[in-house]
Amino acid sequence: QVQLVESGGGLVQAGGSLRLSCAASGRTFSRYAMGWFRQAPGKEREFVAAINWSGGSTDYADSVKGRYAISRDNAKNTMYLQMNSLKPEDTAVYYCVAKSLGFYSSRWSDYNYWGQGTQVTVSS
Repeated sequence: QVQLVESGGGLVQAGGSLRLSCAASGRTFSRYAMGWFRQAPGKEREFVAAINWSGGSTDYADSVKGRYAISRDNAKNTMYLQMNSLKPEDTAVYYCVAKSLGFYSSRWSDYNYWGQGTQVTVSS
């Protein structure tokens, strides 16, 4: 069983930066592919970024490519999302996810562990 706890959300002005963290419980963290999704008010949940077990492979949604960077520290059981050049349209609840089998995915349903989410608000 894996528990995921996000932190680092908050209110930031457009053009600013935030770094989200996702702390995972369990001794097999390094075996999991992980990712971030987000959901804005009134919109569907969408894929943001994903990373494989070693951190050697990553994927990003087109909307955040070049602005966000996903990384992980397996020694600390923690995944990160560095968000730069933030825009008001990045405002959403951001969720950390993990999957125990196979490669990462851009589909929410492929993951079997989910965090509670952290709010990110970008003011114009």
